Amino acid sequence: MDNGHPFYPRKKTQRQFLTVMRQLKRRHNGKKQKGKMNRLIITISIVTILTSCNSTNKKTNKMEEQKNETTNTVSTNDTTPRVTGIGGIFFFSDNPKETKEWYRKNLGLETNEYGSSFEFRNANRPEEINYLQWSPFKKGSEYFAPSKKEFMINYRVQNIEGLVNKLKKNGVTIVDEIETFEYGKFVHIMDSEGNKIELWEPIDSVFTAMGGKTTK
Repeated sequence: MDNGHPFYPRKKTQRQFLTVMRQLKRRHNGKKQKGKMNRLIITISIVTILTSCNSTNKKTNKMEEQKNETTNTVSTNDTTPRVTGIGGIFFFSDNPKETKEWYRKNLGLETNEYGSSFEFRNANRPEEINYLQWSPFKKGSEYFAPSKKEFMINYRVQNIEGLVNKLKKNGVTIVDEIETFEYGKFVHIMDSEGNKIELWEPIDSVFTAMGGKTTK
């Protein structure tokens, strides 16, 4: 009986062989398709997660920006009569010229005939430059009167008219009337220990426009 070539089975056997091969191929393709599908699902999941994270970050950043805008708006519109910072430090000196030179040489201050202007940024409006004046006065100057102290502090304020009205109601001594200059409004008061205080509602843009060297 012809058993056929050992490497070429009979026709029936060939059909069976081909059927088995087709089944194996279908299984292989099925697994391949399933593998592709799994990879596709994983890819879609990753993209979805990344998109979600990006969307969350955008929402968080937007909320933070809105919060900052609200804070800046409130700060800009705040008209509560109060002190907002230090505007000047004034003190007696036996020789103001030599004092200014000493501070320039040893501490690096940018000095001029009045002393030194310190430059800094407004905390609520960072784009705005503010100033503090440092000045030595000749000992015995009447500028500090009626105080007997050898120094005077200038405070930056907002709503100076409202602040003066408040101080009057509280029984605080108002030394003079509010004076207006191109760089702001001034008034002087006395504190509970006899120190003369200068209140200044500044217009800093005038100093910025003037230019000149500042300490910063």
